[in-house]
Amino acid sequence: MIDPHVHLRDWQQREKETLEHGMHVALRCGIDEAFDMPNTDPPLTNREAILRRLEDARRACPEFRYHLWAGLTEDEKQIRSIVGVVNELYPQVVGLKLFAGHSTGNMGLIDERAQLRVYQILAKCGYDKVVAIHCEKESCMCPQKQDLNDFSSHSLARPVMSEVSSVSDQLRLSEQANFKGHLHICHTSSIQTLALIQKAKARLRRVSCAVTAHHALLSSEDAKKRFLYAKVNPPLRSETERSALFAALLEGRIDWIETDHAPHTLKDKEQGASGLPGFSGLLLLVKALIEAGASDELLSRLLGGAVQELFDLERRAIGIPSYDALERMSEASKSEYPYDSYASLRLR
Repeated sequence: MIDPHVHLRDWQQREKETLEHGMHVALRCGIDEAFDMPNTDPPLTNREAILRRLEDARRACPEFRYHLWAGLTEDEKQIRSIVGVVNELYPQVVGLKLFAGHSTGNMGLIDERAQLRVYQILAKCGYDKVVAIHCEKESCMCPQKQDLNDFSSHSLARPVMSEVSSVSDQLRLSEQANFKGHLHICHTSSIQTLALIQKAKARLRRVSCAVTAHHALLSSEDAKKRFLYAKVNPPLRSETERSALFAALLEGRIDWIETDHAPHTLKDKEQGASGLPGFSGLLLLVKALIEAGASDELLSRLLGGAVQELFDLERRAIGIPSYDALERMSEASKSEYPYDSYASLRLR
């Protein structure tokens, strides 16, 4: 299976996870290829850091098919340089990542003028590959509603409209800039977001979206159970949103599944860090989809086939674990981390 959205930490965040640990856990879960995100410490925003990261990953686990996303800033010189890096190292470097709102790492470009300028520079550079986007609009957030004693309040502080408005912005601004590349909307958490993306696709826009296991399996009700530490950006949503996204997966309306695997220490989570280990949840989602009648063809597309197609990767069979093995493998995976945000599924 291919996971196109992971945060494997390491470097100045080795206490959270190392490259070696993350890749070996992924392999035990049937994931042998992944795309690492650039909000590392230090971030992957220049050629030197990217080459170091690729070499470190190769040394850590040679059998793992490791790729990464390069990070965008608002500096024109950096944008032009990083486009050259993607063109030079593709597909080891699969594309660019734009944080249209702050998340872990504070790489957010939250001003619309800065976002438009990024698309304009990319258009001038002739960049036609993928830009993956974290869509949450800061001006729509309500930080005063955040209660660190109730992680479900995170969905009030970063409401659905924050994501919907940001996606709308990215579609509008990229079109205004005459950007010819492909927009990928990461970790879609709302059916309203999906509706915007489907409308854009109908206009022959190059756009895709993904859903995580936590947004397809867990709701804001689960986040009320503090022992789950189920706080993530974008937040878990209502049961109505969750069930609609799960149904959309079954209907083939979502391009692929990505874990957004982002481990923290237990101390980090106690202090309110957003992000959770995702490999265990992916296996539970595959199990749930099989139980709901998902075909082998659909699962193959969601778990790597569509990614191979978009990024022109080597075409190979997507190996999906057997149904009987999924829960056992998930249990083994979650034991590698200090907390299990999917425990509520096992308690039901």
